[in-house]
Amino acid sequence: MTNLLFNRAARVLGCLSGAMLLSVSISCAQTPEEAVLPIDDITERQVVRDRPILAYQPIREADILWEKRIWRVIDVREKMNLPFAAPESPLFKVLADAALAGELPVYSTEDDKFTKRLSSSDVRGLLYRKDTVMVFDDVESYTESIRVVENETNWEDIKRFRVKESWFFDTKTSTLRNRILGIAPIIDVRDEEGNFKYEMPLFWVYYPGARAFLAQHKAITHGENWSATTTWEDIFEKRYFASYITKENNVQDLRLQDLYTGPDLLMESDKIKSELFAREHDMWSY
Repeated sequence: MTNLLFNRAARVLGCLSGAMLLSVSISCAQTPEEAVLPIDDITERQVVRDRPILAYQPIREADILWEKRIWRVIDVREKMNLPFAAPESPLFKVLADAALAGELPVYSTEDDKFTKRLSSSDVRGLLYRKDTVMVFDDVESYTESIRVVENETNWEDIKRFRVKESWFFDTKTSTLRNRILGIAPIIDVRDEEGNFKYEMPLFWVYYPGARAFLAQHKAITHGENWSATTTWEDIFEKRYFASYITKENNVQDLRLQDLYTGPDLLMESDKIKSELFAREHDMWSY
């Protein structure tokens, strides 16, 4: 009986020691890169990542009684537009990273009709600026050499976004509706002394095709609620932004600043905005 108990105890100790050796060997073989990193949260967040989008209702050309194209600008420095410049998830960085990775198609700003798609190398050429700098190879002998460096466009340099949209009256539902067509980040071009020269859109994002992508990226609007699940698609669909109109479709294809200056420019922008909201009432009053 004593021998039987001794044999069982030996087998149990052997199994335990084998398991301990196996765990030690696995932990030793695991590199720091393969180690599981902790998450900066209390749980895995998947609601935004797995969120589907609601497809647009099809629109027939015969149902469009009236339509106007509008170009407006979103200034991220306005209080309502603070989510566009939130350091955790700025819109420009979301769009630029996806464009560089080939996950989001973007288009040239030669026109605003989305006629030329840019490749990843084209996008890199827009976002990275090459400069030549002098580098000291040897401090004692004061030998210098010229090196080419790449400077990435900082998301903090993007202060405005241009939005192209269509406003139309749908006779099927008897409602005035709007659809965003494109979004373009705008950067200020400056001279060597840092003086402002002009503003330039970097690329166009075709919004209807980017809705699914934007719906999977959270916009930081939570305020006191960290668990808020507002996405960039929500921001644009719910029109949770402030903007001003810079152009409406016209025969000469002119911008408002080509026709008006000073206070008249602001008054004309507000006039167009008021006419848009009054259009639905005008359609019902005939």
